[in-house]
Amino acid sequence: MTFDVRLRVNERVATIELAGELDASSAGRFHETIDEAAATGSIELVIRAEKLAYMSSAGLRSLVFARQKMGDDVRIAVVGATEPVAHTIRLAGFDHSIDLIDA
Repeated sequence: MTFDVRLRVNERVATIELAGELDASSAGRFHETIDEAAATGSIELVIRAEKLAYMSSAGLRSLVFARQKMGDDVRIAVVGATEPVAHTIRLAGFDHSIDLIDA
């Protein structure tokens, strides 16, 4: 499955939409997009994950990267994660560092 990532910024809220599989081969593109989002000075990062079918440990590391890159004052929410992706986030305990929200 191909990976797609899109960024849009509206009123200091950066929204990243993910689709496909987030793994070691696609994490670099996600990191580049996180860098772009961080450069906007946004106060919130929303990661739309409704179309994300799979997240590997590289994807989890990408969320850690997002937390570090955006800073502690920026709220990060993963919205609409599929059950396998939400399970991976919870299993790693990362749901304590971000908001995991149903769509």
